[in-house]
Amino acid sequence: MKKFDPAFITDFREYTKDRQPDFDNLLRVLNRKKPERSTLFEFFLNERLEMFIAGAQEWPEDPMERQALRIKAFRMAGYDYCTISAAPMSFPSNKSNHGKSSLNINENPIITDRKSYENYPWPDPDACDDGRVGRYGALLPEGMKIISQSADGVLENVMDLIGYDGMCYLLADDPVFLQELFDNVGSRLVRYYELAARYDCIGAFVANDDWGFATQTFLSPADMRKYVFPWYKKIVEAAHGSGRPVLLHSCGQLRDVYDDVIDALHFDAKHSYEDKIWPVEKAYKALYPRIAVLGGIDVDFICRRGHEEIYDRACNMLRLGAAGGYALGSGNSIPGYVPFEGYLAMTCAALVNT
Repeated sequence: MKKFDPAFITDFREYTKDRQPDFDNLLRVLNRKKPERSTLFEFFLNERLEMFIAGAQEWPEDPMERQALRIKAFRMAGYDYCTISAAPMSFPSNKSNHGKSSLNINENPIITDRKSYENYPWPDPDACDDGRVGRYGALLPEGMKIISQSADGVLENVMDLIGYDGMCYLLADDPVFLQELFDNVGSRLVRYYELAARYDCIGAFVANDDWGFATQTFLSPADMRKYVFPWYKKIVEAAHGSGRPVLLHSCGQLRDVYDDVIDALHFDAKHSYEDKIWPVEKAYKALYPRIAVLGGIDVDFICRRGHEEIYDRACNMLRLGAAGGYALGSGNSIPGYVPFEGYLAMTCAALVNT
C-alpha cells in the first residue's frame, strides 16, 4: 500500500477521472469473491458532499436533475453504482425529527388502536411504481448500475406507525393485532421489491432496516423470527428470483441473529458496523466467507481521527479483506456532519491502491 498523499484531498478528481464504473466488481464482492480492483461501498452520502464531489453550486429542485447529480457524484467518487429508491413509496407517519442528531422511537404514533389502524392510508406499491427508476437508469454511465433501497424496512416502519413502546405493549396485550401490522407492512415491501426487479438498470437490492440497540435487537430473537424475518425471507427470495443479490443494512447488535441472517434468510452481504458494537476487522474474520462484509470504518472514527490514521486503517482493512467479499466504506453512511477530508482520506485507500 502506498503512503498517504495529502494532495489527494484537493486533487481527488484526478484519481477518479479515468476510473470507469464496473458493477461486476461489486458483484464479485457480494458473491464473496475477490474483485479485480479495490471496491468502494456506501449506503448513502449527503447533499452537501454530493454537490462538492460533482462540482455543483446548488441542490436541484427537479427530481431528474437531483438524480443526475447524485449519479455524477457517485461516479466521480469512484463507486460502481448509485443507491436510488425504485419508487416513491412510503408509509405515512407523524415522525418529524428525521435529520436531527437523535431520533425518538416513540414520537407521535399514528396508529394507536383498531380504529386508527382501519383508517390508516396504506400505500399501494403498484400505484407508486411510476417507472421513474427506468428513467433514472437512462442517466447511468456505461458499467454503472442502481442499487435499489426501500422506504425503510419492515421493523422500522412498524415502529414508526405505533412507536416502540406501543409495539412492546402489543406483544403482551394483542399479538394478533401486532401480527396484522407486520403483515400489512411486510407484504407491501415484498411487492415493492417484486416490482423493482422488473428494471434491468437495477443490479442489486439493499434491505435497509435497523434491527437493534447497541446491546441487543429491538425485539427478542424469537420475536424477530416470528414477526420480522418471515418477510425478509420473502424479500430475499424476490431479489434472488430475479438474479440479483441483496444486502442487509442494519444498525445495532445482531450477534444473536447472525445465523438467521446468513443461513435462514440468505442475505448476500451485511452492512453497518460500529466499533463499540463489533469492529469491522473482527466482524470480517468471523463472518467471511459465509457472507460478504461491506464498509465498517466507524463514522465517529472518520470524524475524529487524522487523515493518515483514517487512511492507514482503511488500507489495513483492504489488506484484511484481500481474500474477497469486502468493499471499503464507512460503518454506516456519510451524514452531513462528517468532514469531507475524513471521508476522502478513507476512500483514498481504495482509489490510489487499485
